Amino acid sequence: MGYAWEQQSTTPHWALASVPFLYEPGNIAHSLAIGKGFASPFHEDTGPTAWDPPVYPLIVAGVFRVFGTFTFAAFVAAVALNILFSALACLPIFFAGKRIAGTGVAAGAAWLWAIFPNGFIIPYQWIWDTSLSALLAATILWATLGLDESNRARDWCGYGLLWGFALMTNGTLAALLPFLLGWLAYRVRARERGRAWLARPALAVGILVLCCVPWTARNYAVFHSFVPLRSVLGLQLWLGNNDQYQDHFPGWLHPIDNSVERAKYVRMGEMAYMHEKRREAVRWMAAHPWREVQLFAQRFTATWLGTPHPLRDFLSAHTFSIRGVFLCNLLAAAGALAGIVIVFRDRKMRAYAIPVTVFPILFPFAFYLSQALFRYRYPIDPVVMLLTAIAAGALRRRSSAGDRGGESEEAENPHP
Repeated sequence: MGYAWEQQSTTPHWALASVPFLYEPGNIAHSLAIGKGFASPFHEDTGPTAWDPPVYPLIVAGVFRVFGTFTFAAFVAAVALNILFSALACLPIFFAGKRIAGTGVAAGAAWLWAIFPNGFIIPYQWIWDTSLSALLAATILWATLGLDESNRARDWCGYGLLWGFALMTNGTLAALLPFLLGWLAYRVRARERGRAWLARPALAVGILVLCCVPWTARNYAVFHSFVPLRSVLGLQLWLGNNDQYQDHFPGWLHPIDNSVERAKYVRMGEMAYMHEKRREAVRWMAAHPWREVQLFAQRFTATWLGTPHPLRDFLSAHTFSIRGVFLCNLLAAAGALAGIVIVFRDRKMRAYAIPVTVFPILFPFAFYLSQALFRYRYPIDPVVMLLTAIAAGALRRRSSAGDRGGESEEAENPHP
């Protein structure tokens, strides 16, 4: 809240009333708020869309209906919700950490999340589903660990509802679903004999699918195509894989900024446009394998350090705060890597290795292939803080053991 207060005091309020909303979720929310339906991601009438899943645009549309469209009050309300979502992520990450490694590590993870620079910059900078996605991802981890010991059908139904809501908020979270649900199914099967173990995972999947059916049916009725989550994959892949891409997001090629691409989108229709972009991207990737390897490495670096050229950008940064953000992301990446190693090696924590490590290992993979923006990793940052706290806890235990060993040796031999 302090960061938001300081930032808004240095920016004209008329700009904050409109500019942060002029991206796809805000434009769709505006269309919803004025009664034109889930449509027009480019702030002009381009017809129905499946650009984003429905939850966050509907939330912003509700903000518009209460506080007015493109007003400073709406901006304050949207940012306040983002701050609330991000702050609440402290709770599930604490309880997940407590189950994995104890209260000390859990408290450390929650405090790390509370002071992590990404955690207070992004909720203000982006009127997007990013902050809500971070809360949902942390809650999914907590729920997965808790469900491991539950045989109640009600709990498995709740897990399916949680996943359904999460996928209707951020479709990228689907990359985690088969591994988390598969881990749960494996644990249930280890406890039970026969085929009864299938019933509860199947129940969760059934509830999840039912949550997605209305959105999928709407998309099929409108576009005559099967779009279970969102339609934009082809464009995302093409933006990161073409002759004009260098080492950062090519915003000038995006239809929201490029009038030629926008006219093409309108002329072809959303589904045909996305399919064409996907074909172009795949052809380019197949024709430029070495360049693709280079881009993959750059985007991997940018995902974890905030920039594809961390040393150059760190040295050229004009303020200490920007350097601090780079440094904190470097420490978080190193802490997460160390935490992954420790979780797999520790006998007590190894049982939870799969659910806690799939977040940093699998979730960002789509960004390595397409494009890496500062906010894309944010949904898994609470789990990154948990892994960092696990690494810090292990380092502290090793240090304490070393100190006790030194004291014992000194007591046995006081006059060396």
